[in-house]
Amino acid sequence: MRLDKYLKVSRLIKRRTVANEACDNERVSVNGRVQRASYDVKVGDRISIRFGPKELQVEVLSVQDNVGKADAAAMYREVSADKPT
Repeated sequence: MRLDKYLKVSRLIKRRTVANEACDNERVSVNGRVQRASYDVKVGDRISIRFGPKELQVEVLSVQDNVGKADAAAMYREVSADKPT
């Protein structure tokens, strides 16, 4: 599944166009590398999304095309940011 679609289906980002813009503006990285919206998401990938000064890191647990609102959070697991201090 494309990265922009995964972000929308998992409800990490509300709209696919917003997810696409975030990828274009290099705010989304996968496994430590900035990726385009067309990147093919796989189970085990670590996605990092920057929202201004905040950063959200998640690990992909499942990739599904259609998921209900209640089950969307089960597609990923939040991971603490491992930043050197």
